[in-house]
Order: sequence, then C-alpha cells, then structure tokens
Amino acid sequence: MKKKIIICDAILDKGIELLRKAEDIELIEASKIPKNQLMSMLDDVDIAITRSSTDVDENFLNHAKKLKALIRAGVGVDNVDVQNCSKRGVIVMNVPTANTIAAVELTMAHLLTSARAFVNAHNFLKIQRKWEREKWYGVELMGKTLGVIGFGNIGSRVAIRAKAFGMKILAYDPYIPANKITDLGMQQAKHCDEILEKSDFITIHTPKTKETNNMISFKELEKMKDNIRLINCARGGLYNEEALCEGLKSGKIAWLGIDVFDKEPAINHPLLDFENVSVTSHLGANTYESQENISIQACEQALNAARGINYANALNLPIKTEDLPDFVEPYIELVSKMAFLAAQIDKNPIRSIKLEAQGAISEYMHSLLTFAVVGALGRILGESINYVNAEFVAKEKGIELLCETSPNSGYNNKLSVKISTEHSSVNVSGTVFGENEQRIVDLNGFKTDFKPKGKMLVFKNKDIPGVIAKISAVLASKNINIADFRLGRDNLGYALAVVLVDEAIKKEVLDELNRLEVCIFVEYVEI
Repeated sequence: MKKKIIICDAILDKGIELLRKAEDIELIEASKIPKNQLMSMLDDVDIAITRSSTDVDENFLNHAKKLKALIRAGVGVDNVDVQNCSKRGVIVMNVPTANTIAAVELTMAHLLTSARAFVNAHNFLKIQRKWEREKWYGVELMGKTLGVIGFGNIGSRVAIRAKAFGMKILAYDPYIPANKITDLGMQQAKHCDEILEKSDFITIHTPKTKETNNMISFKELEKMKDNIRLINCARGGLYNEEALCEGLKSGKIAWLGIDVFDKEPAINHPLLDFENVSVTSHLGANTYESQENISIQACEQALNAARGINYANALNLPIKTEDLPDFVEPYIELVSKMAFLAAQIDKNPIRSIKLEAQGAISEYMHSLLTFAVVGALGRILGESINYVNAEFVAKEKGIELLCETSPNSGYNNKLSVKISTEHSSVNVSGTVFGENEQRIVDLNGFKTDFKPKGKMLVFKNKDIPGVIAKISAVLASKNINIADFRLGRDNLGYALAVVLVDEAIKKEVLDELNRLEVCIFVEYVEI
C-alpha cells in the first residue's frame, strides 16, 4: 500500500518533484487549501510537511490519527506541539541548515544598518528627496565589541563575518565547548551578564524555549551600555518587546534591527513607530537558494520517513544514530533484544525496567534505556509503542525507569537489563565482541554465552545428573531438533539451560517439560 504524504504549506517545486515522481507515494498537495478544510484531509496521512502557517496542535493531531512523522520545513518548531507528538508516537523533524547562510546574511544587513542607519538615509533621499549628509552620522564596526548570544550554526557564522569587519567578538553559549569560540580567535563570555555589560552591539541566535523566551528584558537592558545596538533575526520573543520599546524611548537603545516578532504578522506593532528601528517581515530564510534547499531537504526527509529508511534531524528520538560512535550502534539492537528476552521469560505486568551499564557505553545509557522500554513492552503493545512515545507509555502504565552505572566486571562494555514484575525479576546481561558480535553473557546470575537470535527454551533446573537427557528425550519425542545447548550453573545447586531449537515450541511441549521433576521453570522465547 502506498504511503500518503501531505504538503500543508507552500514550498518550492524543486523538492515536490521528488515526491511526484515516487511511485510508492501518494502525494496530497494542500498548501492552498484553507486550514479549516485541511483538517478533514489528514485522516489517513502517514507523513506531513508543514511550515509556520500550519499549527501542529492537539486539533491537528486529533485529525491526523495515522501520522507517523512530521517534517517542519525550516528551523523553528514554535508552532509544533513536540511533546504531544511524542506522546502519540509522531517523529518530528526539522530542516536546520538549509537557510543558514540566508539568516546569517540578513543578520549582517541589520548589523550594518544599525551602525549607519542605512534604511533611514535611503528613504530620506529617495522618498523625501532631501540631501542632508550631516543628519546621518553613524558609527564604525571596526574595533567595536559584538556580543553573540548563541554560538551555533548561525551565530558562529555571523561572528566570523563580523570579525572580518574588525569587530571584537564576545560569545556566550553554555552548551558548546569553549574551544569552539577561542579557536576562532574570539573570547568566550563566562555568563550572559558579561555580554550585556561589555558589548557595543548584541545579536541573539538561540532557539525559543522556556529558558530563552524574554531572555533579554528590563533588568538585562539596564546592565547594557548606553547607546547599545541590538539585533534579532532568530526567533520572536527572545527580547521582551515592551522592554525594547522602553529602551528606545529612553535612548538606552541607539538602534534595533529586528526580523522576528513575538506575534506575527506584526503590522501594527509599536516598534514600527520608532525611527531608529530597522524591520523586516521574518525574511531570514527568504532567499531563492535557501527556499530551494528547504524544499529539497524536507521532501527527501519525508520520502525517507515514509519508506522507513531514516529520520534525519529528528527532534524527539532518544538518540541520533548517525551521530554515534561506531561501537555504540550494535548496543542499540542488543539492549532491545535483551529486554524483549526478559519480558518473554516473565510475562507478568512490568513494574520497573532498570538498565545498568559499565564501560564507555554507560555514557549513552539514558538514551539506550528507551530502546530497552520498547523491547520490553513491544511484545504486548506492538506498533502502539515506539522510540518516541516509550517514556510516556511507561509513565502512563506506572512503570519505573532506572539507569545506573556498575563497576567493571572484566568486559570493556556491558549492559544489563533488569525487568521487575510484582513478585519476581529477570536480569539479562550482554556485550558486543568485535564489531557486531552480540552475546548474552549472563541470565539471572547464571553465566552463559549465546547469540540473542532464534527460537529457544530457557530451562531452570536442579543441578543433578541426567537433566540434559530428560530435556532431549521430550524434544526428540516431538521431532524437535536441538541446534545448540548452553548451560550455566550457580553455587546453590541449580543450573540454567538455554536450548536453541529449529522450530517453535507449542504449549503442550512446555507443559510436558514443566512436569519433569527436575524442572524449576521453563519458558519458550523467540528473538
């Protein structure tokens, strides 16, 4: 059956052509459809492409009941309820780099305008036809300090270009290593107040979050130099707009360059009344090159998501596999298999899932825990649980999720999944040898060594002679061939066998094995 992809907002044809040509895709082009009518078209859609004109809120998601992935064709996801998407298992992706250069260059345009009042001088001559050179004295960028708040993909490139103008760069970003700034010959600010106090110009390039909304307000404005020049080509609301108005009225702010507003369109905004403000209507991504890049990348992501190939730039997956060191990737599959194995051994309702890690793999254990949850609950919930909504599903079911590092036990890297039910627990440990040789090395305290793959019996018994013969006799009587037999023993008089078989074990065979006097328990599992 063809996957359905809907395009909710306008993007350039360059990308859409990729979807039109895909024979395994049914494409719905709905960018010109009124939003109230759009809702009725979402019912059986698998993938949606949106921009800022479509709010992906509860109403949208209630209509898009089969939605598997959403591509926000751009950087910001302010209009996407990412948490609600996660609860419903919808993977949210954006296109973070397609409009980078466009946003950088617009920021530079506002920066230069803030120094030379370019738009005013232009309008004074062209519209009023007046030649008054003395009116338009500006300041030079050379030697001035530019404070850059947010030194990511865009902020760092703005800084590089401003440095070429001879500016001193002072950058603040608590989420990146200091050497990313200092290696470029720039100074790192230890805290945001240092930016406020030392800068002649400030440009902000952070995402919009609870922490960054109104990040620069009245109190922060007071700490700035007089005649400060401020730029915002990132997200509306990073500067408190009431504080900006007050700063412009008092003369504290010499110039404001702004491309984004808290609420758009901002055609009647009070900031438009100030002479020393340059404004653009959210044009950061508006170049032909960036729009073409956005369209192509968004449609490629939609196509890959529909085919289940990958989910590039996913914002709510627990881990970006493409960014992982090579040694980590096989552990993602291993931890899922271990949890799936444990959940088959004890089929009672799960109370907690605990992941223990030792070695370098422990750095990734919080992300790997999500894969363990999917493995443990997938047997019961099937496709209704995935890597996006796993944490929410576990919480709803009252399942406690735990992570812990453990002391070294002789393995370079080792993971242990412990699944606890009301009266018992199952603990499975595994590691990876070589590049991708996955092995289970411990099962409920019994040392073992087998691949987590295939059909198998897990048989705990009294450690006395003749057990293997008894198990073999039952299986032979049912014409079930044994492919491998792994045995572990403890110091308490018990043994645990993992018996790999060539075909599925029926309930009546399990019942017969359970009736053996030596049997403590036996379960059939399949991975």
